[in-house]
Amino acid sequence: MSTPLTASGRPPIADDAGPQALCAREPRVPAERLVAEMVPPPRFDSVRFDTYNLDPAQPSQAEAVTVLSGFAAGLGGAHASGAGKRRWFARTPKNPVAAAPRGVYLDGGYGVGKTHLLASLWHATPAEPALKAFGTFVELTNLVGALGFQQTVQTLGGHRLLCIDEFELDDPGDTVLVSSLLSRLVEQGVALAATSNTLPGKLGEGRFAAADFLREIQGLSAHFRPLRIDGQDYRHRGLPEAPAPFSEELVAKAAYATPGASLDDFPSLLEHLARVHPSRYGALTEGISAVCLTDVGPVPDQSTALRLVVLADRLYDREIPVLAAGVPFDRLFSEEMLNGGYRKKYFRAISRLTALARDAKPLVSQ
Repeated sequence: MSTPLTASGRPPIADDAGPQALCAREPRVPAERLVAEMVPPPRFDSVRFDTYNLDPAQPSQAEAVTVLSGFAAGLGGAHASGAGKRRWFARTPKNPVAAAPRGVYLDGGYGVGKTHLLASLWHATPAEPALKAFGTFVELTNLVGALGFQQTVQTLGGHRLLCIDEFELDDPGDTVLVSSLLSRLVEQGVALAATSNTLPGKLGEGRFAAADFLREIQGLSAHFRPLRIDGQDYRHRGLPEAPAPFSEELVAKAAYATPGASLDDFPSLLEHLARVHPSRYGALTEGISAVCLTDVGPVPDQSTALRLVVLADRLYDREIPVLAAGVPFDRLFSEEMLNGGYRKKYFRAISRLTALARDAKPLVSQ
């Protein structure tokens, strides 16, 4: 049975009747809401360049802040479509080498703060929020699916800046689609910024991810300046290890004691995710203060694993703690998955779920 929605199309916030079940929610998200929500998520709503946790041992981080600050300042002029006004993006000169990059690409391993820097760029760009868009690669492809290609071009074409987090290099079809979209937006003077991940096994081997990115977006490569950001995963830098999973009894007790918490058994939640489009996973967690899971075990197949990655991203964006009983999060994905083509997604999910598990630890002492 579907959970009734509020007038805004959002699931209602929990009352005192006990924990909710994510499995009982089937949210519907209007296309206009997808556009309106293309802003930095709650976790990154207040971040700025001066709040970035610089690692003194990694000079590339300070360099990235300097370059991005200058890039944001350069976006202060009139939009390219403004008649009679200064165009920040003029026509490409005959000598393409002389053209200033129309975008930046943040290249680095997971957990070095690329999303923090991307959101800081969005905040620092001197334009009204309605003229700036921020979303993940998945959210952008979902927007094209909801609006259609031409309408998406029209909707985003008047923007000053488009920030794309977690640019995916492992889906050729979607990559070509987004590459075509970005080409049209560049023609209309939209500045671009994107992030992705260097594969963990490739760290220290130069611009592996940057080379992949620039190759996949082909004709757009000349418009991007790659910025390498080195460092360790800040989510676990200098912090104690994540707590071990708790007993099912403790997780259930915490769920009932925490207003707004949800409580689901993990296998049922994975089955439910297959029935909800990933574009709705953010709405699925609307009003939830903590996610409590029992019977957590290894993910059975790659399709399920990729859906779980999207859910982990939405939970992390919204700073929703995750309290779990079962296997530790670093055992969710098989060795075959962690060594396969989607391994960067799985490592990111493990990193983020581990951070959320650490955030959830105080719930068991309530």
